[in-house]
Amino acid sequence: MTLKDLENTAPWEWPKNAGRKLMEVLRDAKSLAADRLTAADLAGSLTVMSDDMAEALLAIVRRGAEPDDLRARAAISLGPALEAADTEAIADMGWDAPISEQMFDRIREELRQTYEDGATSKEVRRRVLEASVRAPQEWHEEAVRTAYAGADAEWKLTSAFCMRYVRGFDAEIMKLLESSDPEIKYEAILAAGEREIAAAWPRVRALLDPPSSDKRLLLAAIEASASIQPEEARKILLGLLDSDDEEIVEAADDAIAMAEGYSDDEDDEDDEDDEEDEPF
Repeated sequence: MTLKDLENTAPWEWPKNAGRKLMEVLRDAKSLAADRLTAADLAGSLTVMSDDMAEALLAIVRRGAEPDDLRARAAISLGPALEAADTEAIADMGWDAPISEQMFDRIREELRQTYEDGATSKEVRRRVLEASVRAPQEWHEEAVRTAYAGADAEWKLTSAFCMRYVRGFDAEIMKLLESSDPEIKYEAILAAGEREIAAAWPRVRALLDPPSSDKRLLLAAIEASASIQPEEARKILLGLLDSDDEEIVEAADDAIAMAEGYSDDEDDEDDEDDEEDEPF
């Protein structure tokens, strides 16, 4: 399979040698720049992730002589592996992540060092921060606050993305929901959903009922609604199932299932509370 074939094929249908093909392109500095960029993008799939693949991506991130767009893309592609490994670490039920614990620790440390290196370009630092927060560490809070506090719109966008993963920014997320920048607003909506910020519901609902003409913001609102206000969201989302847009229907259907899951969890918690309140 060529890189173009891999691009046009679902990752779970890739051949067994797909990972080796991607690593060959990533490691060959003489390969076309566009091919290496494509390979770096595809390498983020967990179906081909391994310690060797992570090493190939990490080597590009570290190497200052590489093009900034390639270093940035390689950093972002390490994000899913970090999140998967962090989930395993939190679960503390063995280790079934696509990378080893040693590689997990190494990626986190080397991304931090790259972020703190003053010689690193803004684009690479932004993407390194966005990738590294997929497995949050103590240093991230200050980094995200710095990104948010500045006047640079691109750093503000990065901060909005990071707030989805780093706790303690509910007030900032609420402010970002008022942004006139649709990219920042999009990330703020998703962050509000991930953090289950009840105060964000009026703004999210405004995009759902009636449906926003901005499809990207509507899709973000659909996703966020299920965790912010599952009961009310479900009633609104049912109306979106009649949309002529298949992507909106699919998003609404997924969100309804998620909302029902949240509602069931809340009912179980209420039942447990009632049992605890019963006299002996």
